[in-house]
Amino acid sequence: MFAIVEIAGLQYKVEQDQKLFVNRLKGDKGGKVSFDKVLLTVNGSITVGAPAVNGITVEAEILDHVKADKVIVFKKKRRKGYKVKNGHRQSLTQIVITGITGFEGGAKKATAKKETVKGEVLSDNATVNFGEDHELNYHLKKNNLSQSKENRETLITLGKAVKVELEKNILTHEEVDAAIIKNIDQFKALNK
Repeated sequence: MFAIVEIAGLQYKVEQDQKLFVNRLKGDKGGKVSFDKVLLTVNGSITVGAPAVNGITVEAEILDHVKADKVIVFKKKRRKGYKVKNGHRQSLTQIVITGITGFEGGAKKATAKKETVKGEVLSDNATVNFGEDHELNYHLKKNNLSQSKENRETLITLGKAVKVELEKNILTHEEVDAAIIKNIDQFKALNK
């Protein structure tokens, strides 16, 4: 079980009881911190966030505040007498990951998002999103109907009725096309 989490602007792959150095964090030595911007989790199955996975948090404990090794920055322009030498030590915080929590809630949300039909998982490309005008326009144009606002609203109400009739939360493109053909007389004007 691991997660990819964003900590202080950088992404890290973290596991339980892992120690790592991150950019300086606020907090005292021995303090607890949590990070909720988890981008990906692997716990038997892979869950990818868009942009973050909901309900998952990474808990950590601050072990120490330290400075990294010195980096020398040297600039020179030949034949000009220009030389500049600087040094830099990055401020870091050493943390230990104490746990990754929230998998119960995250798993329920992930399974509720996709509905299965005869044992198959429907992808986002196979289903119709009634909140997107371009998907509604596609189905109207496919059936030689005007892409007017009234026809889009008619298609949305028709989609709600079909969802109740079929007892589904998500409709496929084929089901929407069949509903349009069955109720073609409800749409206002053809081929404007």
